[in-house]
Amino acid sequence: MINIAAFVLSLAIVGVVFEMLRRKKLREKYAALWLIVGVGTLVLAAFPRLLTIVAETVGVQLPSNLLFIISILLLLGVCLHLSWEISVVEDETRTLAEEVAILRTMVEELTPQDSGGDAPASPTSK
Repeated sequence: MINIAAFVLSLAIVGVVFEMLRRKKLREKYAALWLIVGVGTLVLAAFPRLLTIVAETVGVQLPSNLLFIISILLLLGVCLHLSWEISVVEDETRTLAEEVAILRTMVEELTPQDSGGDAPASPTSK
């Protein structure tokens, strides 16, 4: 029963990822990670003995413990990647803010300022 639920869940993950890609709601580099998760879950649901074989090979006592270890490592990887992405976006935002400030200063220097009487009167105001 749990294998069927895992199989359906993995198909749902893959389906949702493809739909989000189609609607341009998810970028390809993030979709790849979720497709790997979906396909990995699909493989484990189709071949449940595979998790037991891998657990015995690496010396983990219970297959469920291996599944938790893999899940935790995957989540740590996602957190690290998202932290890196945030850092990149923060640097880009800072650079853009500095460029806008420079451009604003240049525009203010180029536009004539109404200094309250210092400028010559226009010929139509006589």
